[in-house]
Amino acid sequence: MITANEYASRRQRLISMMLDNSVLILFSGVEKKSSADEFYPFEVNRNFYYLTGIDQPDSSLILVNSDGEIKEFLFVSPYEPIKEKWYGKRLTLNEAATISGVANTQVNTALNAKVMAILDPVLSQYGDIENVYIDMEPEIKIAQEKSTLMYKNELAQQYQNIQFIDAYAPITNLRLRKSQKEIDLLRSAIDATKIGIYRIMGAMHDGAKEYEMADLFLHVVNDESGYQGLSFPTIVAAGKNATCLHYTTLKDTMHDGDLLLLDLGSRDGYYCADVSRTIPVSGKFTPLQKDIYNIVLGCNKMVASIAKPGMTIEELQQATIQYLADECFAKGYISKKEDIMNYYFHGVSHLIGLDTHDAYFAPNSRESKKIKLEPGMVISNEPGLYMDDKGIGIRIEDDLLITEDGCEVLTAGIMKEVDEIEAYLSNK
Repeated sequence: MITANEYASRRQRLISMMLDNSVLILFSGVEKKSSADEFYPFEVNRNFYYLTGIDQPDSSLILVNSDGEIKEFLFVSPYEPIKEKWYGKRLTLNEAATISGVANTQVNTALNAKVMAILDPVLSQYGDIENVYIDMEPEIKIAQEKSTLMYKNELAQQYQNIQFIDAYAPITNLRLRKSQKEIDLLRSAIDATKIGIYRIMGAMHDGAKEYEMADLFLHVVNDESGYQGLSFPTIVAAGKNATCLHYTTLKDTMHDGDLLLLDLGSRDGYYCADVSRTIPVSGKFTPLQKDIYNIVLGCNKMVASIAKPGMTIEELQQATIQYLADECFAKGYISKKEDIMNYYFHGVSHLIGLDTHDAYFAPNSRESKKIKLEPGMVISNEPGLYMDDKGIGIRIEDDLLITEDGCEVLTAGIMKEVDEIEAYLSNK
């Protein structure tokens, strides 16, 4: 569990990265309408959650760094007894202050007045503010019809001498290196994921449906994690379906002779496990399946052996391509090494944390592939081969914690050796 002191420390580090005479305005987000009077389950903006620990809509945070003065303000929904009868309990001001460590916690109806008092040059409550930081990631809504980008444009019209800066980069930069408590939450999520995977291995059989295994995983990990939920929609792909990278239909029947590719994860405190294993439905790999599987497994081990501080994800990817190309060429699966891209067409690694694909600079940016790994970063290690001409798709994914001189395989306790898997399945 992350403590109020750690949230406070994160905010102090962020303030130290802000320019002088600056204010940051950050929002938790709002529930998103699906249709009619129905809404999607609320997912808090992870940057807001990282700094506050508050997990409810219609909340906001202000950090002020001006004239040598540092101030923090948190805004949450007011107590509404009638609304709580319909939609459940919201945090009180005291509860929000206790979780976040922000002593000055107010109702969210006071937000606009506080922003005006800070930015208006006549009121100028904290001196002349020159810079405003706002998380401008697309699709962050602060109302059904208003995004943070629209909010920034409104403020820019009203306060034309102020520079507006995207807060996404500095916050996600802080999120790169995990604290011990964050790593503990990741370990907990991985433990629940392991139990869910083993339950699938024990339950799968000829004639079972893919969605039955996905439903079983959800049930098990919720039991194990205290209803924390999934890191992402579970992938359970039998046979040829495993050659589709993000297969989510889950309606097919598995058969003896199929490989079953699992890509799944539990979460704890929003920290996400992300694990892939590929297992034979019958309990035994065919010679061809075993041969291809061991190429992927060898590559997975190679990546873990070279991942260390100073390396980049881009360099891990190049090593992966080289390894898979050499092995597939040597065994006659490809006629020239550049053809490996027909069988391997994704990245071997991404950052992991509060998001399964943890953020850095911009969600779809290549920047995260080029940063040098540092101790405390957590990344995936997920080589794969997807041979649709053979109806075989294999991916083996572990979560790696970068250490001072290499990496720790956080998912090492989840079996992946052929002999281990076959022995386990023979005794299920």
